[in-house]
Formats: sequence, C-alpha cells, structure tokens
Amino acid sequence: MTTLSVQHPLLLMGPMVRRAEKITVCIQFATSKQVNGRIELMGYECYSEQNSVRLGEHLFLQFIVIKPINSQFPRDILLQYQLFFDDSPVDLSAFSFNDGALPAFVIPKRLTQILHGSCRNAHHPAKDSLVSSSQWQATQRSNNQQGAQLLLLSGDQVYADDVAGPMLLAIHQLIKQLGIYKEQPLALDLPDDISQQLYGRHHLLPTTSWKKRSKLGIGYWLKKDEPHFSSVKAYNHLIHFEEFVALYLLNFSSTAWQYVDLSKLNYSGGNEKSQALFSTEKATLIDYAKGLAEVERLCANVSTLMMFDDHDVTDDWNLTAGWEQAINQNPSSKRIVNNGLASYWLFQGMGNDALQKTGALLTPFTISLAGDKQWQFKAFDKHLNNFSHWHYELMTIPKVVVLDTRTHRWRNEQNFNEPSGLLDWERLTELEESLLSHDQVIIVSPAPVFGVKSIEAIQAVFNMCGQPLMVDVENWMAHEGSAKKLLDTFRRTDTPNETLILSGDVHYSFCFSVQKRFGDHPNRIWQLTASGIKNEFPRKLINVLDKLDSILYGPKSPLNFFTKRWHMEVDKHQTKGKGQKYLVSDSAISLVTLKGGNLDRYQLIHGDGHTTEFDLEEQ
Repeated sequence: MTTLSVQHPLLLMGPMVRRAEKITVCIQFATSKQVNGRIELMGYECYSEQNSVRLGEHLFLQFIVIKPINSQFPRDILLQYQLFFDDSPVDLSAFSFNDGALPAFVIPKRLTQILHGSCRNAHHPAKDSLVSSSQWQATQRSNNQQGAQLLLLSGDQVYADDVAGPMLLAIHQLIKQLGIYKEQPLALDLPDDISQQLYGRHHLLPTTSWKKRSKLGIGYWLKKDEPHFSSVKAYNHLIHFEEFVALYLLNFSSTAWQYVDLSKLNYSGGNEKSQALFSTEKATLIDYAKGLAEVERLCANVSTLMMFDDHDVTDDWNLTAGWEQAINQNPSSKRIVNNGLASYWLFQGMGNDALQKTGALLTPFTISLAGDKQWQFKAFDKHLNNFSHWHYELMTIPKVVVLDTRTHRWRNEQNFNEPSGLLDWERLTELEESLLSHDQVIIVSPAPVFGVKSIEAIQAVFNMCGQPLMVDVENWMAHEGSAKKLLDTFRRTDTPNETLILSGDVHYSFCFSVQKRFGDHPNRIWQLTASGIKNEFPRKLINVLDKLDSILYGPKSPLNFFTKRWHMEVDKHQTKGKGQKYLVSDSAISLVTLKGGNLDRYQLIHGDGHTTEFDLEEQ
C-alpha cells in the first residue's frame, strides 16, 4: 500500500448492488471526480437516474437507479450489468466471479438462499466471514448456480465507538488525501496532533458532572462524572463527520487502502501496553485490508441490504431515556451521534430504499456545505432527527420486514434509567399488520427476539442494580410493554404459519424454534441468530453460559414459568457432527436455505471457510 497524492483512481469504491426490484435497481459506488454515470442491464432496455453526493475534493458518493423502459425486469435469473462513465465502459472484471467480464445479480421473487450476518469489527482477530462467503458465492456461480440472492447485514457494519489506533491514523491520512470536507469545529479540547489523541479520546468526550447526577445513585456519592459515551473501548471513538466518512471507505473499499502509507502508521506514545496493542491492531488491519477486494466482489454480485444497530453510531445508542436525555443536552455529544446517523444514511440507508424516502434528505444535506467547504449541520440535524423511515420491507416470497429498533424506542416514562423497549406501540402495531395475511415472513431484528434466557436473567440482575448500560440490556423482554405486545402478536391465529427472525448483535450464533403452548394455530417461529461476521464472544465464557442455560432453563425447569414468554415453547437446536453445541462463538455469516418459503437448512460459513450446520429436527 502506497500513498497516492496526485493520481487518483476514478473508481474509489464499489459498485455495490443495493435494493433490487422488478421496476427499480439501485447501485452504489464512489468516485474521485464527478462523472456522468449510467448502467445497462445486458439484454434489457432501461434508463438510469444518477444522484451524486460530493463529500470531498476527490470524493463523490454515487447512486444510480436503473428502471425498465417498457415493462419490468425479470426476477429469479442472473442479470449482468455494465457501468459507463461519460459513455465509456468501466472495466468491471475485478468485480465479477469466475473470470467473467461483468458482475451479475438476481432480483429475487421467491427466496431460496440468503446470506445474513452482523457485527463486523475490522480489527478483531477473527477472520472476515464476508471474504469466505464471497468465495462460497464464487463456487456457486462456477457450478451454474445463483447462490445467495440477498445479503442482509443487520447491524454494526462499522464500529464507530471501537476504533483501532492504526485505523484512526489511517482515517486521517485518507481525509487528507481525498480532501474530505470537514465539519465545523466542536467545543471539545482535542490536541491538534491526531497521534496525541490515540487511546485517550475517552477522557476528552463529554460527561455529566457528578453534581448533576441523581442522589439515588452511587455515582453521586462517589463524586464520579458519568461519561455520555458508555463504550468500554471508547478510547479512539470517532468524533468528526469526516472521520465517519473515511471509516466507511476503509471498511468497504480496497482502493481506499492504497492511500494509506503503512510506514507512517506508528505510535510511540502511551505505555508499553498501548504500543503492543497498536502493533497487534496494525497487523490485523493489514490482513483485513487484503480481503476487501473479495468483499467488494460479493457486494457487486448480490443485492446487499442493511440496518443499523448501536455500534454503527455508538454503544448503547438510545438504550435508556436517561442516555438520550444526557446526549441531547450536550451539543458536542448530540453532534457525534448525528454524525454517525448521517454517515449511516449516506453509506447504508439510501441504498436500502433506492432513495425513495431517504432521498428527501439530500437537499438539506447538500446545502449544509458552506462556502468555505465546511459542513454546518445545524439545520440538517432537524431533518435527520425527524426522519422516521429507516425501516423497510421487500415484497418477496417470503416477505422480508426489516426493523429499525433504535429510533422508535418505547421509553420508560417513570424511570429514565430503565431500558427502553426496542419498538414503540405504533411500530409494533405496524409490524403486526405487516405479518397478517402472509403464510411466511422473514423478520430482520438486529437483536434476537428469543434470546438465551440465562444471559437475559444476568442482564436483568444488572438492571435491577441500576446498571443497564454495563451489560447492554437490549433484549426484547427487558421492557414489559413491548414484550407483551410482540408476544401477543405472535400468538394470534392469523399470523404466518412460518416466521423466520434473523438477528445478530450478541457475538455468538444459535438456532431456536418457537411454538405456542396453547391453541390450535400451527405456527412456528425460527429464531436464527448469526453474530459476528468479524467478532466473537469469549469462547470459554459462552460455553459456561450455554451449560448454565441448559441447567436452569431446561424443558422441565419451573424457572420457565417466571419468564415473559412462558406461553411460547422454545426449543434449542444443536449443531450437527462432533462437538455438538447450542451456542457457537466462531466468526461466521449464516446461510439460510428455504424450500417452498419454509426453512430447509441453517448453516454458518465461518471466517476460515469451514461450515457448521444446525439440526432442524425437533429435539
């Protein structure tokens, strides 16, 4: 990797196939200069609509929406496409599978195979499962198979609150090389030299003074200020908008790393522990960057849809009403959170709905760039915070319903330190209506609806002690109202016969099947949790929790009657083969295979390429 200071590659990122439907296909990429772009679907008459978002002197985020001229695009077959810049074809051979000249994707109608995962932390030592899933997809295409029709990423596609030291330096190199526009300075006392900020930003982020804390809490009496940003790894937390933009490029673009001068990624400050950590993180990031070309190839050939979770913005984002209140009362804290949300909108949100609703934010965003090429977001923030359409649906068979569990929270009005429900009453009612009159539905919920009971019990203990932020009490059962409404929905007789819930968040994977204990409606719910793509739960600890759950909450345990979901019978499914287990902590992305709309196989494609399969037979 060498520094490019004069000659910029025209194509900086992508192309990435986003929402793909019979009348609309959205493809996203980034360029180093403004171009007139269009895309042709080979063999079909179509026209292109282009939207360009300038983010720097040499950075333009591009969206091309392709529409058919006559009727509609065919579904469930491979469609090749060609990208043109100023009427000249772009060489896309690097993005195609099996040495083909052009990439190809499927507009799904009847879903048969889906790749799903979450939690991709660039500097985690686990292998990147998006790389191994790309290699799996290449094998399917070489065997004349479509492979996966959808890639669903359900949260923590980036970790803005857990950034490696070398990554923060790489971010600032990229900002300089591409001339990424900066935002108006924040009222934070930050050293001018970025190297002096490494592993110390958490001390410089806003806090609530102990004098303003509740006298009912121990923090007041210990005279301990409360950090607004509660991540235990916030020592390199992203702050500025331009940092978020650069992070996305370095997470999804192999070309972006060509701007990084590795010889200048050095750290001589701090203590020996920090220096050793820096060296380890640097080696991991170098290996991570080598796999990004494979990741780009996967996203260029499979419709890729996303949803945020907390780490895309910051840990514990909107977990409690008290957390929200502290953030909203501090302009710098609010700015950091909005920077995370704005960058999500740019790099993830707009592609999810092909700019149909999210495109309404383009005009107020564009006019936020002042004459001195500096972002002034005060007016834009109002539009961003009032936007309420991050959730979306796909009218496939089965129907796909993707939930926004972060910005429609059911707040506890009596105790602001109690966890908020993941969806408020209005959105839960809309979810209920979305499920009706469908035989099969796939719900994408960033956090599992039916989680591991022993872990949720431990979280409940911490919550009773007034420490919900310490163990991320973000399960559906933590809020009485939202839990009851959701379970009542699943117990209705007119809900789908088969519901698949795809979740992540927890850094381990499992397969549960759920049925009503009472009633004649033969509906089944599958809780399929895949986490993380490049992250893992401590393996020794997860094995202990797995055994604890089996002991405390076995099928005949009376403790089951004290859980909120005792009306639902939850069966855990083991993995096949040697070393059977219920909970798998091994970086992976899941492969969901459907037959006639029902679940047929549930597998994990791990970062090192091996696979694990769950036994779907009744235990």
